Order: sequence, then structure tokens, then C-alpha cells
Amino acid sequence: MSNVTVLPATSPEIRLASRPVGRPVPENFELAEATVPQLDEGQILVRNLYISVDPYMRGRMNDVKSYSAPFAVGAALDGGAVGEVIASRSEARKVGDVVVHQLGWREYAVLDAAGTTVARTDLAPASAFLGALGMTGLTAYAGLLKVAEFKPGDVVFVSGAAGAVGSLVGQIAKAMGAAKVIGSAGTPEKVARLLELGFDEAFNYRDAPVLDQLKAAAGEGGIDVYFDNVGGDHLEAALSTLNVGGRVAMCGAISQYNSTEPTPGPRNLMLAIGKQLTLRGFLVGGQRQHGAEFAERMAGWLADGTLRYDETVVDGLENAPQAFMDLLEGANTGKMLVRL
Repeated sequence: MSNVTVLPATSPEIRLASRPVGRPVPENFELAEATVPQLDEGQILVRNLYISVDPYMRGRMNDVKSYSAPFAVGAALDGGAVGEVIASRSEARKVGDVVVHQLGWREYAVLDAAGTTVARTDLAPASAFLGALGMTGLTAYAGLLKVAEFKPGDVVFVSGAAGAVGSLVGQIAKAMGAAKVIGSAGTPEKVARLLELGFDEAFNYRDAPVLDQLKAAAGEGGIDVYFDNVGGDHLEAALSTLNVGGRVAMCGAISQYNSTEPTPGPRNLMLAIGKQLTLRGFLVGGQRQHGAEFAERMAGWLADGTLRYDETVVDGLENAPQAFMDLLEGANTGKMLVRL
């Protein structure tokens, strides 16, 4: 329980100082102090413990219409966070509750209690509710099982496989009876980690052309499912290697997020016709109906050791912009978090 009696008058927060062109740079961000507003009825004050930095946030830094509103220049960024309730004017949330919400990138957040969910810290540490037991885990679970319609016996290829989502996708596929799981990553250490997590094959995409390495890993049998976190040459390689009736869950394209010029599509997209492939883009927000099923299964897998998750933790709110920039360069293994 928190013993806070004097509530904070101000809160440090990270604001978008300017819109990045290409790769974000430190000058695109600003650390500022904001006044903490008084609580209205139904609201709570949360002291954030961890905030999440995620690849999708790069798109929101551009002034373009997309599935979520662009960040405003001069205003605080937002995103997933988990923290402790230190004041409450809501019957639903009491002081001491640990909650997940969407007002990250700041130390203190005032928000409606209805916009939060309680983190079951008896099941897992608070940080896990931003990763394996949170949006990240649901993305992996629903993307593989619902979007790509995985079935036992499938051969699965995951790109960006050492990241927060990819590492869980591979492990879920193994838990659900995949014949083979292949992962790509960008360093020898990440490749080694994928093998520790139970991937059957893993390769460093920097070592040789992705297509050559994927074909060698898949062998004569090809692949049935591709979980795409990268786009670009990985998607092109997967299209060449997919079997008839293969399915692609298009989750992200981190290889293209900092591009300033239009990026070419896969040159072999026509293969989707003859192979009768399904390429399906998805957002985790459209998969919330699977949340309860996911939470129950994931809690069980974590409890019995079937699934493991990695975290890369950076300390200090002031270091959140650097953590985000490092994330886009692949510096993380597993979930990238900032601890406040």
C-alpha cells in the first residue's frame, strides 16, 4: 500500500517537440513539468511504475491520418503504462491497486477509473501486464491463432522473433503443436536466445539473404504460416516459401517505419494468386473479444513454464526517448520497458 499523503502538484512528462523526419532524434522530444489536475468524481491518480515504448508509436509521430490519432506537437506522448493508484474518487479503484492504462510517458496520470484494468500482481509482476499478459501477448496470441488460423502441424516462420511479440508467437506455436517454428533476428545473441526459447530453427538476417536462410531452415516442406513483424525482404522471402493455402498475419513492418521515401512492395506478390495465400493485416484493438480466453491460457502457460518472456528495462523517464529510438534499431530483446 502507498503511504502518500501529500499528493504531487506537478508531474514530469515527455512531450513531442517536433515531428521526426526519418529516424527520430533526441531533439524531437522534450522533458517538461505539467500540473497535476484535481480529481473529478470517478477519477484516480496513478503513479506510473513502468511505461511501454512500442514500434507503432513511430507512426503516430507523423502528421498523417491513421488508425490512431497523431501525437500533437507540444503535448505529452501517451501509451501503455502500469502504475499504483495513490488517490481515488472512484468506488471501483482503491488506493494501492495496480492498474494498466494508456497514459504513459509521464510519472503521474489522472484518468477515469473506467479507463483502467487491474493488474493481477498475484499472477505475475506488474511489468508483465505491459508485455506477455498485456497488449503484446494478446497481439501474439490472436495474431497467430485467430488471424493466421494456425493449426497443429503447421510450420511457422516469425520475423523480428526476438522482439516482444515475436518471441511469444514462436512459443505459443510450439505449445499448440507446430511441426516446426523458425525465427529471424538481427544478432547472434538473439538467435541463441530464440533456440533457448524452443524455436527449432533461427537465423541472423544480416548474415545472408533472408530467402536463402529461410529456405534452408524450412527445408523441402516449406512454411504454412508467416507472422510478419518486419515487412520488406522478409515478406518477399516468406511469399516464396509459403505452401499452397499459406496464411500471413501482417502485424508490423518495422523495417519501413523510418523510411522517408515510399518503400517497394514485395516483387513476388503475384505468388499469392497461384498459391491461394491469405495475407491479413490486423490491429490488436480488433482482437479484444479474445482477451479473456487469452488471459486464462497465457496465465497457465506462464505458471507452468511453457512460456517465458524477456524484458529490456531502461531506468528513468528522462531516458524514455532513447529507449524508443533504441527499440526502432532493434536494441531490445523481448519487451522494451522504461522503469520510473
